Amino acid sequence: MTRKYKAENILPYEGKDSKGTQVKRMFDSIAHSYDSLNITLSMGIDRLWRRYAMKSLKTFSPKIILDVATGTADMAILENRKLSPEKIIGIDLSEGMLEVGRKKIRNCSMEDTIFLECQDCLNLKFDDNSFDAVTVGFGVRNFESLERGFAEMYRVLRPGGVLLVLELSTPVNFPMKQLYSFYSSTVIPALGKVVSKDKSAYDYLNKSVKAVPQGEQMASIFRNAGFNEVVYDRYTFGICTNYRGIK
Repeated sequence: MTRKYKAENILPYEGKDSKGTQVKRMFDSIAHSYDSLNITLSMGIDRLWRRYAMKSLKTFSPKIILDVATGTADMAILENRKLSPEKIIGIDLSEGMLEVGRKKIRNCSMEDTIFLECQDCLNLKFDDNSFDAVTVGFGVRNFESLERGFAEMYRVLRPGGVLLVLELSTPVNFPMKQLYSFYSSTVIPALGKVVSKDKSAYDYLNKSVKAVPQGEQMASIFRNAGFNEVVYDRYTFGICTNYRGIK
């Protein structure tokens, strides 16, 4: 029996469309401003989190990597720079985000290594045991079904391969908990509305971060999907967490 998680019921918009359909529509609408607004909202710290994540992947020396919810390809580009793999495939629901990512990849002259495809992470079009590593940078909270998404990522990983999930989380200690709550519920939606013209997208960000499984609950999803040696590290007072598991 598939378990439902609170995050799966948090939707960007009102209406009866599925979460996947709404997430695609949302990211298509903000694709043009996503990168600049991301830097503004995180004050550039998201780049540091990705670099920490690359250090934790380096010991695995992955040659073939799948980057799920790749968006504008920031994670894939950094993986190429830091890990020197043979091939990276980035997938996402949003063609708008992928088009921005393709331009960045061309500007970095990485077209021979990084390939972007429009795919649903719940139904990956890859054979079993195809990848040495699967990564997800700030995308798990957008999954329509966490269990199906993790099952698919497990399926396409080779035995001994690693899944890395980098996801926003909510601090639990004073005063960062209170400061982050104010910033995420007030500042982020206000800036998002001004820059992207889609306030719903950044209201959704705040709600989805609060709802996404965190800590041991996220680790249990890894284990239930079949992953072993599950560990996680918190960054910047708990604002971001890096989860890893081995197939």
